[in-house]
Amino acid sequence: MPRPHLSMTKRVSHLGVRGPTVPSGSPARSSPPLRLPIPIHRVASQIAAKRSARPPHSHHRSNPEPAAMSVVGFDVGNDTLVAAAARQRGIDVLLNAESKRESPAAVAFSHNARLIGSHAASASASHAPFSSVKRLLVAATGRDPSLLRDLPRLPFPVSADGAGRALVHADHMGRRIALSPTHLLSMLLAYLKQLAEADLGGAPVAECVISVPCYFTQAQRRAYLDAAAVAGLRPLRLMHDLVATALGYGLYRSDLGGAGGATYVSFVDVGQCDTQVAVVAFDGPGMKVLSHGFDADLGGRDFDEVLFEHFAEEFGERYRIDVKGNVKASMRLRAACEKAKKVLSANAEAVVSVECLMEEKDVRGAIRREEFEKLCAGLLERVVEPCKRAMADSGIGLERLHSVELVGSGSRVPAIAKVLAGFFRKEPSRTLNASECVARGCALQCAMLSPTFRVRDYEVQDAIPASVGFCTSEGPMSTLSSHALFRRGLPFPSSKIINLHKNGGFSFDAYYVDGNELPPGASTKIGSFQIGPFQAHTEACKVKVKIHLNLHGLISVKSAALIDDYQRHANSADHMEVDSSGDDMGDSSRDDMSIKRQYLPITEYINGAMSEQELLDAQEQEQQLTDQDKLMERTKDRKNALESYVYDTRNKLSERYRSFVTDSEREEISVNLQQTEDWLYEEGDEETEAVYSSKLEELKKLVDPIEHRCKDDEVRAEAMRELLKCIADHRMTAKSLSTPERNAVDNECSKAEQWLREASQVQESLPKNVDPVLWYHEIKNKEHELDMLCRSRARHKGSPARMDGTRGSDHMATPDRD
Repeated sequence: MPRPHLSMTKRVSHLGVRGPTVPSGSPARSSPPLRLPIPIHRVASQIAAKRSARPPHSHHRSNPEPAAMSVVGFDVGNDTLVAAAARQRGIDVLLNAESKRESPAAVAFSHNARLIGSHAASASASHAPFSSVKRLLVAATGRDPSLLRDLPRLPFPVSADGAGRALVHADHMGRRIALSPTHLLSMLLAYLKQLAEADLGGAPVAECVISVPCYFTQAQRRAYLDAAAVAGLRPLRLMHDLVATALGYGLYRSDLGGAGGATYVSFVDVGQCDTQVAVVAFDGPGMKVLSHGFDADLGGRDFDEVLFEHFAEEFGERYRIDVKGNVKASMRLRAACEKAKKVLSANAEAVVSVECLMEEKDVRGAIRREEFEKLCAGLLERVVEPCKRAMADSGIGLERLHSVELVGSGSRVPAIAKVLAGFFRKEPSRTLNASECVARGCALQCAMLSPTFRVRDYEVQDAIPASVGFCTSEGPMSTLSSHALFRRGLPFPSSKIINLHKNGGFSFDAYYVDGNELPPGASTKIGSFQIGPFQAHTEACKVKVKIHLNLHGLISVKSAALIDDYQRHANSADHMEVDSSGDDMGDSSRDDMSIKRQYLPITEYINGAMSEQELLDAQEQEQQLTDQDKLMERTKDRKNALESYVYDTRNKLSERYRSFVTDSEREEISVNLQQTEDWLYEEGDEETEAVYSSKLEELKKLVDPIEHRCKDDEVRAEAMRELLKCIADHRMTAKSLSTPERNAVDNECSKAEQWLREASQVQESLPKNVDPVLWYHEIKNKEHELDMLCRSRARHKGSPARMDGTRGSDHMATPDRD
């Protein structure tokens, strides 16, 4: 087979690390044994055991391990984001800032702010949000056929870079920035990370499990890991959507499997942009995925599009408007059609009504459920196709299915359930939350892979969704007729050892064997691997190459070793063989002294992955955007503080401060408050943090004197009572002192009493709207001074200066007199 030409990113790995290998015929160890969530234990041996069972990351870059372990799962859909976390009481779906369980998967930019989630979804048409990030990521290039079909639906332009990869552009902080789908995805993941940290009380979130569709290629899976690295996350696993769903379904049920054999369940996920099917066998201590099926271009949005096309044509004829030619009108009509589809799920008829859709025209139309189902007849037929493929690949008949579970945001259309019931010969069940089950399953898997929780033993075996083969310049590196080294339907993670006879450095390519197992238009190229260089001691030395398919579904070459076997005669002919046992790089049947191993350098050329420099640039750009986001958040807080101060002070002038402010002061403050308010809503609408802080300080300089008068008046009487009580206490205590000491105490008490009497008389003669002559703090200082003098006199007798040992409430931090 000729080697395909690849445009790829170069990655160099050091010598392979020897480790345990999963035999090709044995069950894959997708996760360590698990127990249902119980109170957290951090036993050293348990932590070490679980860390040793973590999946290798195929030379992929990873972030440093965080100090505190997080247990979260993220579901990044085409239109929504859901985050879930494992806690001692179970799995919880986390709430966003609006106290909602789902957030829009959208990113928007204004000239000075970046908006993500709900804020982006509500952005004005002039700052149309970037949505459908998942679809952009699926499109391998800016000219991908699937992307070209989506372009009319997107409210923003999409271009291609020099390598043909999809790009979007945004105006931010006075400059034009280009963003790849990977960078947009990293923003969504960073948003989920911040959401989780806020909901978990500020605990750092780094390790997580992220869901991906089963049809994702190696390039798209690596893009997810790159995006996670930019966002500061380290995924423990990229988990297939329906595998996460099945895990959440099966772990808590005790009626699956048992003595009667495995229980077979088909899961159907009709999402917003795709449809996936998985057939899963549950057998007591675990679950095994038998097969996957999918249609990457069929989802709930296609049913929305049927309604959009119907009403766009109807309104065009009735109101003489071209909705499709207006981006803003198309966005509004699509949103109205999506609502109408949801109404039709529970009602026989739905109305689409949009005010001022375009050209200042209000539009209104209605459609019945029967008419809608006729329009969707072609789509409904396509829903069954991935089900047929999944059932055929599973090797079981429909009669052996225990149940059919229907999930996904697009599954609420009654006609879909009816079509699936006709195919499976049983009504689909809806026992799982259609929108949250994937995130919950991911959080549960994270708990299984994390040392933070102990979870009951439960084995999870996923199936390879597409066959992967390898070839050198001499041909395929597999003796199977299909040329697949990792065949579709077999469990993973999995490892294979290839035995080759080479006399120098060599390379081989990884590719998908059958393009029909991938979404239409997807590239079959995976990557290329260079082994060596090295110098053979004989005409053809034996080279053992260990290839691994890890938990993320990524291919990597774990190690390559040159074997010098002095008990074996060198074979002059180039020869290759597959060690199906997948055993260690060594050969335990031979004397170690007769075998010499030389580990060889491995260079990976990964198709579609970000280079190290591209990743660093993306991280730097994301950090700049994050810093700007924080600055804008602080600026918004200062602006809100200034605005609140204006309204609060205006109310206090007529209420609380009424007796403490002069007419001139009231006039001056009122004028400044009005000027500040006018400035806020005009030229001061978008100022800097420093300007808002300066304006606030200017107002406080005017208002603080009135504030001090008011507060002092509120606490002055209590302070006077405290001082008089202090005088009385010390006079009582002085009776037990000697005559000189008693006279000294009485003298100090009389001085304090006289000072208070004279000052209070002057204060009472003054109006409240002038600064007082008797301040609260002066009274407290006089009390403290008197107390210290009297205590020093009483110390000679060893008696306390105060009879009760206390001085009541004190608004100032004064030393204790006990």
